[in-house]
Amino acid sequence: MPDEIEIRSPTMDDGAAMWRLAAAAGELDVNSSYAYLLWCRDFSATSVVAVAPDGTGLAGFITGYMRPDDPSVLLVWQVAVSPEHRRKGIAAAMLDEMVAVSARHGGTHLETTVTPGNVPSRTMFAALAERHSARSLESELMVSGHFPDEHEPERLIRIGPFR
Repeated sequence: MPDEIEIRSPTMDDGAAMWRLAAAAGELDVNSSYAYLLWCRDFSATSVVAVAPDGTGLAGFITGYMRPDDPSVLLVWQVAVSPEHRRKGIAAAMLDEMVAVSARHGGTHLETTVTPGNVPSRTMFAALAERHSARSLESELMVSGHFPDEHEPERLIRIGPFR
């Protein structure tokens, strides 16, 4: 990853760029722009953005939150990297920062959901577990019948404990 990339918590000023980046990613369920603004306000402490040094805006973001029913778990909701910044280690650096964010909040595990066919995400989270010598477990969470549309099932991936 380029040393010039800054990884920090998002602010309200980042919300619009996060929405645009989610839309440009192509693989994500894009939430309303309002949702990204609220996320930047209410879950800033458990999310990160990667700021491009060339003044082009955000290179990436990860949204996450500590699970209310299990505060040892930080759930990673969305991971996005702009097309021009992919394959530079930015997603890995942001995920490593999310492990640190989780620890600062008393967390020991990360969880995420991934569709069965999303090989890049599966590879990215497997690499995270390997980098941190953590266990990765996968289980059923949301089947197609849970969704009111044609959404694929979402499998739960739980990684940890982190040391």
